[in-house]
Amino acid sequence: MNWFVDPRKMRMPAPNEALPGRSEAIRVPERHAVLGSSLRPPYPAGSEIAEFGMGCFWGAEKLFWQRAGVVSTAVGYSGGYTPNPTYEEVCTGRTGHIETVRVVFDPKKVTYGELLKIFWEEHDPTLGMRQGGDKGTQYRSAILTRDKAQQLEAEASRDAFQASLKAAGHGTITTEIRPAPEFYFAEDYHQQYLKKVPNGYCPNHATGVTLPADFFKSEAAAQRAADAAKAIEQAR
Repeated sequence: MNWFVDPRKMRMPAPNEALPGRSEAIRVPERHAVLGSSLRPPYPAGSEIAEFGMGCFWGAEKLFWQRAGVVSTAVGYSGGYTPNPTYEEVCTGRTGHIETVRVVFDPKKVTYGELLKIFWEEHDPTLGMRQGGDKGTQYRSAILTRDKAQQLEAEASRDAFQASLKAAGHGTITTEIRPAPEFYFAEDYHQQYLKKVPNGYCPNHATGVTLPADFFKSEAAAQRAADAAKAIEQAR
């Protein structure tokens, strides 16, 4: 990944600075190399989608495909301007995209909150446009939410994790939490990369700080869920 970085890659490009991209989607395999499930939609009935940016997407994807209840995972690019970007284009810093992991999960077997716990604990969300030595806009931390319920739960988890970070002497969270933009699948060789290259690049930038195990089982969590359901109903 990127160790020596042009300073221009450390700032978001303006829309008129972005590369033009293309109308054709990047081709990817039909099946997940580990789970054997579909990489693209449609996904199984009842499944839900979560999307996260937490630095290099190779290691991040493996964290989630190992979790029981996860149906499928894929890596791609989100949050920028360039349609159907290539990896080389994203690395220029001129697309504005984040290296993103899509997690398709069965909410009866693993909750969104449990996935958020993995997200917060397995990277450093205070670093802005980098993770460790990986520097550039593509490495910024992000939770890209699919509905109001996810947005509220993500924001609540951020606030709780910030309190734990502060107590441990860490800085302020820079994670973007916003509705998910279009997800562009990354190239074939990036999908389940650490299955294909078992000893491949996989840095660990975890802070060692944890989100309380009972955070998503508390009365406050139940209230957040009720508030989210109410907000969704009012929006219809």
